[in-house]
Amino acid sequence: MELHGQYHLVSILAIITKMKLKKYLKKVFFTAATLSLFLNNQSVNSAEREVRLFSGRHYNTDKEVYQKFQELTGIKVRNIETDGKVIIERLKREGKNSQADLVILVDAARIENASKANLFQKINSNILENSVPNNLRDPDNKWFGLTRRLRVIITNPDIVDITKIKNFEDLTNPSFKGKVCLRNRKSPYNQSLVSNQIAKKGVGQTKIWLKGLISNVSTPYFSGDSSLIRAVGQGKCGIGIVNHYYVARMLDGVKGPRDASLAEKIKLIVPNPAHVNITAGGVYKYAENKIEAITLLEYLASNVGSQGLANKTYEHPLKESSQNRIVSKFGDFKPDNVTIRELGKFNNKAIKIMKATGWN
Repeated sequence: MELHGQYHLVSILAIITKMKLKKYLKKVFFTAATLSLFLNNQSVNSAEREVRLFSGRHYNTDKEVYQKFQELTGIKVRNIETDGKVIIERLKREGKNSQADLVILVDAARIENASKANLFQKINSNILENSVPNNLRDPDNKWFGLTRRLRVIITNPDIVDITKIKNFEDLTNPSFKGKVCLRNRKSPYNQSLVSNQIAKKGVGQTKIWLKGLISNVSTPYFSGDSSLIRAVGQGKCGIGIVNHYYVARMLDGVKGPRDASLAEKIKLIVPNPAHVNITAGGVYKYAENKIEAITLLEYLASNVGSQGLANKTYEHPLKESSQNRIVSKFGDFKPDNVTIRELGKFNNKAIKIMKATGWN
């Protein structure tokens, strides 16, 4: 029986004082066998327990999830948020002197870059293996997906004929010349999109697709998804490629009524099958609080944790479509069969051919 992973979550129960929470968590996370085996062996003083999280996510609502975890377990989450690239370089530089226990990064390329740099350690956890689908975790169990996000097509029906668009390949149609707008090639999300095409079609066919796509671009490249959405809503562009949750935030008024009004003018198209990217977490290889880090990672990957992270940030949880009232209007989606590891594997090739074909 594999008990390593269960230990970290079962240890939660020893530090919960409310019996109704104990009963609930048993139902959600544990088998009766592992529960009875470890309840009598947990002697750690919960008041002294903490996990130091380095996160590339920047959402205030994530703090609500960490707070719930702390209330359930007594394990304090000390959260440091900054850019994913900065986190990776900091961990490389600090090595054993780093304070990190758990690392959360967004986008396949950053996750794989951290893994290739040997920043994560292998975790044997039945909980994580059961919670995270195979294509959304590292084959060597060094990182595990937590939320999903889709790269989608946005259009202005007043500018382009949306009946001609069903997937990314359709954006090479000559009738769209001068009507396509893109975020610059530094965007990790666009790099992963091109990596996705390489995984499905190979380098040669991806180059042909890119040349056709770039030939339809006439405006300067955008620095972010939000500004690109505004341009499509204003009619400055007919077509754009963005992450779905940026549109959802605007529609929900997060960025104000003006942006909400612009987003209402946009028709969002989810390709079928869909290109999926993720947020993922891994335990730092020199983690001082390893048990606590695994416990938090298991919680975040659970149905409760993944939904807690995803629904308020307009993402999708690991195993089902978002229940957010805005995102649900975009409809269900079918993921393609490209793994997250493949997206990271082809990242360097993607950047090279993006540059060669004129994606600025």
